[in-house]
Amino acid sequence: MSINLRREHGHALPCDNMAVMDSPNPPEAGTSPADTVVALDARAKRSLLWLIASSFFMQMLDSTIVNTAAPSIAAALAVSPLSIKTALISYTLSLAVFIPLSSWLADRFGTRRVFWAAIAIFTASSLACGLAQNLTMLVASRIVQGFGGAMMMPVGRLAILRSFSKAEFVSAMAFATIPGLIGPAIGPFLGGVFSTWLSWRMIFLVNLPFGLVGLWMTRRHMPDYRASSTTPLDLTGFALFGLGVGGLSWGLEQVVEGQYVRTLLIGAPAIALLVVYAWRSLRIAHPIVDLHLLRIASFRIGINGSFTTRLGVGGIYFLLTLLFQVGFGYSPVMAGLLQTPQAIAMLSTRFFVASIIRHLGYRRVLVVNTALAGLMILSFATFDANTPIWRLCTQVFLFGMVMSIQYTAVNTLGFVDLVPAQASMGSSMSSTAQNLSISFGVAFGSLLMAAFLPVGAGSGESYIGAFHATVIILGIVTILSSAVFYRLPRAAAA
Repeated sequence: MSINLRREHGHALPCDNMAVMDSPNPPEAGTSPADTVVALDARAKRSLLWLIASSFFMQMLDSTIVNTAAPSIAAALAVSPLSIKTALISYTLSLAVFIPLSSWLADRFGTRRVFWAAIAIFTASSLACGLAQNLTMLVASRIVQGFGGAMMMPVGRLAILRSFSKAEFVSAMAFATIPGLIGPAIGPFLGGVFSTWLSWRMIFLVNLPFGLVGLWMTRRHMPDYRASSTTPLDLTGFALFGLGVGGLSWGLEQVVEGQYVRTLLIGAPAIALLVVYAWRSLRIAHPIVDLHLLRIASFRIGINGSFTTRLGVGGIYFLLTLLFQVGFGYSPVMAGLLQTPQAIAMLSTRFFVASIIRHLGYRRVLVVNTALAGLMILSFATFDANTPIWRLCTQVFLFGMVMSIQYTAVNTLGFVDLVPAQASMGSSMSSTAQNLSISFGVAFGSLLMAAFLPVGAGSGESYIGAFHATVIILGIVTILSSAVFYRLPRAAAA
């Protein structure tokens, strides 16, 4: 596989939908061993890529397979379908909270030990999810699963960064992340198959064989990189940040449940903790999340644009699942098949997104494409029980194409002006912001859905009507978020 990282107007253009980082320069005096590219033979590099690719696949499969099974899980645990959003949010929120720890842990304890522990935690918590007897047990297990996943992807990317030269890095990342895109393509369908013909518990237990093979491969093929010295861990900052974002998400949960006083009691202290974290992080040398990077315009706009866009689109896949199963009465398998076109579109579109950005520039692509994403969401308000299958699939496929362009552009925008020394922190902050925005997007969409559902509603017509009202608001929010990208500097807009 040959993929080039081209430069236009002094900026790196993306060739993948994950954050692209320059690999380190050749070692200089005073450079720690962890900062150098270590020479591995071709066989060792190939084995490393397969290991990381399989872990990406397992993680991405798990993040999408739950959506289709949500109604089945709700029925088995005797809760409302909307309540399953907690199991979705808790996973992405856990990722967001713990990702900032991954780089420090890898430098301190070594990539092999941390990656092995990440797979072990992810696998064990998958077993716990599959054995959960109530929603509380499921959510707790998903939080632990998110902790394992938070170390898996960043440490895997770090291992590639330190094993491959600059010329090889983009091709290596492209190979490692393709299975991660196949996961979302088959996840909804597998979720439907398992929940229909086997059990919803299988959507978590399917991770066990992948995890056991991953543990064995890690011992054999993961290089053990670590820094000769590490900066002190900002435990105070981690506590402030984690409690702040966790409390904010929990506060949003209470709004969905109609507990407005509880929302204020939880949300206000959470916001205060985040304000204290922001004040403190700008005054210490090694914060867990370095807000100084937000002074770089392209990075700041990339983070802000990603967050505002995902606030509108983050809950769409969950809401479509409810529409297809609860609103239209489709089986979980059919609902999974109807979600598959968007994943196929994202997988196929990614191969020419770099050319689009290179010819049109970040600013033009993101302003226009974000508005298109909003219009596609608005088009979902035309769905009803009589809508032909071919039209459902076509609109979902087109939405997947638009979102592939969106994610690739916004995920790489923030890195065009970062120097290699800032890449690790930038990647951590970008991943954290993405997972936070996804969890908030699901919470926001669920909040709107719950607001439009009549009290005690259980009929399909009620869900269809609430879905229509919800996507109209989400579409407008997404269109308005395109204004964020008007502030892009001319250098990034060209």
